[in-house]
Amino acid sequence: MLSSKFKKVVSLAKRRGFVYPSSELYGGLSGFWDFGPLGVELKNNVKREWWRAIVWEKESVVGLDSTIIHNPEVWEASGHTKHFADPLVECKKCHKRFVDGRKVDQVDIGEEMRKRVSKKTRTISPKKEFVEMACGKGGIHEFTEPKMFNLMFKTYVGPVEDEASLAYLRPETAQGIFINFENIVKTNRLKLPFGIAQIGKAFRNEITTGNFIFRSREFEQAELEWFCNPKDADKWFKKWQKERIDWYLSLGMKRKSLRFHEHKDKERAH
Repeated sequence: MLSSKFKKVVSLAKRRGFVYPSSELYGGLSGFWDFGPLGVELKNNVKREWWRAIVWEKESVVGLDSTIIHNPEVWEASGHTKHFADPLVECKKCHKRFVDGRKVDQVDIGEEMRKRVSKKTRTISPKKEFVEMACGKGGIHEFTEPKMFNLMFKTYVGPVEDEASLAYLRPETAQGIFINFENIVKTNRLKLPFGIAQIGKAFRNEITTGNFIFRSREFEQAELEWFCNPKDADKWFKKWQKERIDWYLSLGMKRKSLRFHEHKDKERAH
C-alpha cells in the first residue's frame, strides 16, 4: 500500500501534468499510465541522456530498435512461454487474485497484521497467516490452490484468431537484441568486447499492479547487453557497475540513495 507521503507525490504528479491514469475518462485501466506534457519531456530527457552515455559516447556499443512482436518461437527458445510465470491464487468468495506469497504492498492487510510483517522480506510470516487477511465479502479470504499464470500478453497476427496465429507482446527488450546478434555483428564487423543497446516498450500482464508507475503492465526499458570473453566477464561487470553508478551521480542523485542488489533465485523473473 502507498504511504501517505507517497500518495501526495502521486497526486502532485497528476496536478502538475507529469503522469495521468490511462483511460481515466472511462474509469481507468489498472497498471497503465499516460505521461503528460511535463512527464513526457522528463522521460525523453532521461532517454536521451542514457542513449548519449551508452551509445553515442562508446565506440564499442551500437543501437537497435526491434519489433514489439516476434515470432512465437523466440519465446519458446528463451523459455518465456514455459517459465515466465507467477503462481496465481484467487479468493473463492470475492474473486480477487493475488500472487502466491503475497507481498504486503499488494494487499490491504490491516495495521495489526502489518506489525507481524518481516521487515527484511516484506512478506507475512509464517505462511499460515496469509489467510488472516480481511476479505471484501466478509471474514477471511478463502484461497484456491496456486496455479502458474504466464505474464506475457497474448495477441494474434492475421485475420484468424487461432493457435497458428498466436503471438505475444514482448515482456522485455533483450530478446530483440539476441535474435539480431548475428545480423549486427556481420553488418558492423564487430569484435569482442562490444555492446548492443535498445530502448523500447515492454509489456507484462501482472497479476497484481500497484506502487504507482513502479509496477505497470506497459512500460519502457533501456537495456544494454554486453558481449565479452567469458574469462573477462568479472572485470567488465565491475567496470559497468561503476559506470552506471557514476551516471546516476552525474544526474544529481545522491550516492547514499543508490545500492546494488543481487537477485536470489526466487526473485528472478524466470
